[in-house]
Amino acid sequence: MTAAGQGDKAGRVPQPDQPLRRGWTTGACATAAAKAAYAALTHGAFPDPVEITLPRGERPAFALAESGFCADGRATAGVVKDAGDDPDVTHGALIRATVRKLPPGAGLVFRAGIGVGTVTLPGLPLPPGEPAINPMPRAMIAAALAELAGGDADAEVEISIPGGEAMAQRTMNPRLGILGGLSVLGTTGIVMPYSCSAWIHSIHRGIDVARAAGLAHLAGATGSTSEAAVQALYGLPEQALIDMGDFVGGMLKYLRAHPVPRVTVAGGLAKLTKLAQGRLDLHSRRGAVDLEALAALAQRHGANAELAARIAAANTALEAFTLAMEKDIALPQAVATAAQATAAAAVEGTGIAVDIALFDRDGTLLARA
Repeated sequence: MTAAGQGDKAGRVPQPDQPLRRGWTTGACATAAAKAAYAALTHGAFPDPVEITLPRGERPAFALAESGFCADGRATAGVVKDAGDDPDVTHGALIRATVRKLPPGAGLVFRAGIGVGTVTLPGLPLPPGEPAINPMPRAMIAAALAELAGGDADAEVEISIPGGEAMAQRTMNPRLGILGGLSVLGTTGIVMPYSCSAWIHSIHRGIDVARAAGLAHLAGATGSTSEAAVQALYGLPEQALIDMGDFVGGMLKYLRAHPVPRVTVAGGLAKLTKLAQGRLDLHSRRGAVDLEALAALAQRHGANAELAARIAAANTALEAFTLAMEKDIALPQAVATAAQATAAAAVEGTGIAVDIALFDRDGTLLARA
């Protein structure tokens, strides 16, 4: 998954002078759909809009996109997800709940319908074999049905997301061992636009799955090129790859508390130069590469004053490295070494062995430390 939610969608970037609009999680939409279907079984009619209570007490209402009774005594309702201005692959997806009442004492049973994945690997909040409907959405659905039943509801709830299996290929789900579709997610019910929390959450779950699989060597990469390159370099399995993005600090902080024997940080010139310069958040909004500091580093490794001045005045980090490498200045190795020192300091005392793999845009290895 990328920055937030379950992926990235094209064409929904708000203008800088407009406030970012919040949206609803898949779990909130599933809760609304399930409550509407259960209400129809209880009272004979579908509430539209249907109101639910979120974990923090908010009471939003959701319009139904579809509703109906099934021939086998079930009821079904669907809500179209509005993710606001968050880059979420599930924006506009139909979240459908099909509900059947069960005999007293049967409790609440969850099923994965079309487009909802099944957990197949340990290390996630749900055991293998369970539908990928996370604990908080399950609790929200249980509370919504209990509100109607006057106590714990006895029902089978099947959540479906038509097209979800294809959408899931743009998320971390296959790597995490969630197969067949998307996860039903959300801890608050509200999607905060462009928040870092969902991406960092996926980093944590990736580490959990890798640890549960007994993997001793993980690799966090800043992008797809460096990820493919570091996988080939070390022959790593898919579950060992952590989609770290800009959040090297988020990955290393979690590893401090959940250590593995070895972790490789892989990335390109600009991102790992920021790490070498002491930054653990590599996003451009946190600042650009300090070219003057890069020039000083080049000078300590053999660059003369004229070359250092040209590096400091370069338009991009790529241009700065090109200038240095044309003069046989081992600037990539110097950056890798400094980046390794920053990353190692973040997990100091844990026993984790940290190394750096620096690649160019084509995935060619430039330096290791």
